[in-house]
Amino acid sequence: MITKENILASAKKTILSESESIAKLADFVDANFIEAVQKIYNSKGRLVVTGIGKSAIIAQKMVASFNSTGTPSLFLHASEAIHGDLGMIQSEDVIICISKSGNSPEIKVLVPLLKRFGNTLIAITGNMTSFLAKGSDIVLNTTVDGESCPNNLAPTNSTTAQLVMGDALIVCLMEMRDFKPEDFAVYHPGGALGKKLLLRVKDMLEHSLKPMVAPEASIKKVIFEISEKRLGVTAVVENDKVIGIITDGDIRRMLNDRDTFADLTAKDIMTINPKITTSEAMVVEALNIMEDFSITQLVVVDNGDYKGVLHLHDILKEGIV
Repeated sequence: MITKENILASAKKTILSESESIAKLADFVDANFIEAVQKIYNSKGRLVVTGIGKSAIIAQKMVASFNSTGTPSLFLHASEAIHGDLGMIQSEDVIICISKSGNSPEIKVLVPLLKRFGNTLIAITGNMTSFLAKGSDIVLNTTVDGESCPNNLAPTNSTTAQLVMGDALIVCLMEMRDFKPEDFAVYHPGGALGKKLLLRVKDMLEHSLKPMVAPEASIKKVIFEISEKRLGVTAVVENDKVIGIITDGDIRRMLNDRDTFADLTAKDIMTINPKITTSEAMVVEALNIMEDFSITQLVVVDNGDYKGVLHLHDILKEGIV
């Protein structure tokens, strides 16, 4: 009978089983692994990753990770390779072939063809005596004691082991290339990380919404400017220089403290020395200033010239936080 307790027990058993399989991989990382990393790192070609079945899916993930971390890679499906796709392999490419058994019919056909080209062939396999292992130049061992599948058939532990071995290669290559966050951002310009590392304040300024009033402006004029520009703030500008700001919060506090504001001007209620940033600053740096001072707007000033206002809401819309 299936109960809630049985479901939880099965899930935990699967997770523990796979984690144990991964932990054992550390014992398989040896001179072969070092040689594989060095071959890929020193290659003047690309890294071609191939496999069949579930291993092909792992190969696709590896290729995506390699490409995003500075190792030019492409995926070659083992069954398609023998029907024309071998033409994508170039003489200086390094090839990784992934297969748990290393003895599938497609692999047995593919390995001799790959060796015919003279490329370095790296095997990721769970069978060290397989056709693939014997035919490869370098073998990375991903042997597991068994699958989490109750029938010991569906690839679970074995594909996780393949994935982790691939991740180990990827991380080693990143460290050898001194691959930094800004390098990662170059390959992910549309993602949240890319925006954090590439987006500058100037890219987010809406110049048509550049609120400003003179120091002598009436409070009515100040309120109108804040409302019209919809940024919750206006700069107070004198001789083209920002001398203060007025937020909608300043307006509310003034109204709470006074019954009339007919005799007041912008300079009477402005905050002097406002927090500023520059248009060349990274948006993430501007965000840090906002967080440090618990504010939602920053005045943007370049060499004393007022450029506009950066609002927290605009940063949120970009998905940076």
